[in-house]
Amino acid sequence: MFNKAKFHAWADDYFYRPNFIQKLVSILLLPLCAIYSCIVCLKQKLVTQKDFGIKILSIGNLSLGGSGKTPLGIAIANEFSGAFIILRGYKRQSKGLVRVALNGEILTDVKTSGDEAMEYAISVKNANVIVSENRDKAILEAKNLGAKYILLDDGFSKFHIKKFDILIRPNPAPKLNLTIPSGGYRYPVSFYKFANFIAEQDRDYFRHSEILNPTPKMVLVTAIASPLRLEPFFDKTIAQVFFEDHHAFTHQELEQILKKYNATSLLMTKKDFVKAQNFGIKISLISLKTELSQNFKNVIKTFLL
Repeated sequence: MFNKAKFHAWADDYFYRPNFIQKLVSILLLPLCAIYSCIVCLKQKLVTQKDFGIKILSIGNLSLGGSGKTPLGIAIANEFSGAFIILRGYKRQSKGLVRVALNGEILTDVKTSGDEAMEYAISVKNANVIVSENRDKAILEAKNLGAKYILLDDGFSKFHIKKFDILIRPNPAPKLNLTIPSGGYRYPVSFYKFANFIAEQDRDYFRHSEILNPTPKMVLVTAIASPLRLEPFFDKTIAQVFFEDHHAFTHQELEQILKKYNATSLLMTKKDFVKAQNFGIKISLISLKTELSQNFKNVIKTFLL
């Protein structure tokens, strides 16, 4: 029987800490890697950009998995008011365009919005959040609703949209500078040249974290793309349980984890918390605050003027 958790653990090692066998697999897959890279390059070259008549700020990354786009987007939206945040709403149990929040009022639940959209909705002051598979339609909707500017989460791949592209350098970065399936990049590393700004942690933005409501025996439970980013919290917990990215927790499975480890609480990120906050389970929260450097603020301010 296919075990998703074990596969994701293997893939994490393959992309970030490959052993000898995994490096051999990567070499054998190089022809497919070359074909994939060519297709991506053609896609980028053949599109014609469309101007939507509104400032569009995009946050993206070239690598697979999470690189901290959402916390950075939250920091930007809180620093520069008037944003309409647009994202796909990956793994949501809905389709089409959905207004998640308007002027700080949350209009739907996390199953309909998706976890990342709900994280924006509860973290940005007077949040305006829209999810849609069709970003063009969402941009026009946001304009009609009075957006000052658009903040596209994971918008780099939308080459046809005229926008200001911020690319985040992953930390840690994949071991090999190759695209899938040989390496952990969705786009060739040469695509950094298409960025308007490359954001690096501890230079352009800074992250500060703390645990809210800690308890003596916490179990770390997370469904983020790169759980090893939470390694600093491992020694503060009695166990760590990883689910696939965007996993929809059930009340029963979380209760079982508490019982299995005789835990006093579950330690979660805010992205995980939004899916479990109504279960009545004791949760300790990893509070992450992202601070922008003055130079980064100036770059964004200049674009938005």
